[in-house]
Amino acid sequence: MPKTDHDRVIALAGLMQAVDLVRSIALRGQIDADDFETCMTSLLQIDASSSADVYGGVARLRSGLRLLEQQLHNPRDKELTRYVVILLSLERTLARRKDLLNVISTGVGEITRNLAHFPVTHSNTVARFAELYLQTISTLSRRIMVSGAQIHLNNPENANRIRALLLAGIRATILWRQSGGARLSLLLRRNVLLRETRLLLAELD
Repeated sequence: MPKTDHDRVIALAGLMQAVDLVRSIALRGQIDADDFETCMTSLLQIDASSSADVYGGVARLRSGLRLLEQQLHNPRDKELTRYVVILLSLERTLARRKDLLNVISTGVGEITRNLAHFPVTHSNTVARFAELYLQTISTLSRRIMVSGAQIHLNNPENANRIRALLLAGIRATILWRQSGGARLSLLLRRNVLLRETRLLLAELD
């Protein structure tokens, strides 16, 4: 995987898009269908040739890029930052757990083989992703506490979507590391990442 600021920005945009959808479900019980499909599809792209290919092209990350631009320019959204920081931390722990990585890899393979019957955003597929999250990420010592309205959080379909999106967030953090990203680079290279984010957004307008 290339290690450029372009690739790192794509990974961060994918992460932002996933966690913002988590928040949208938790607070309002709603999601943008296209953004959700982009995140779910990213879970199947294990051997993509580029960061953009993981998400089906940069244009599929418009929402994530806009959020990333806001956060890099003026990081006021503490809740979004909290989700991002926890997922980055969980990915570092997961990277040392080959057993859990194997479970995820095997599960994704099984889901891929069933796509002819259940498309990537079908409730059955989303439930399979959610189960993978429960079997792996949920077993790690640090847990993600999702804040929202109980009426939405207690809905089983919403719960599955949230878990599947958190798994997509982990996918994005893996891509971030593969492209040379690190916590320090978020601080030391913030202006560089902001410039690259704005270049990508300008290309989409």
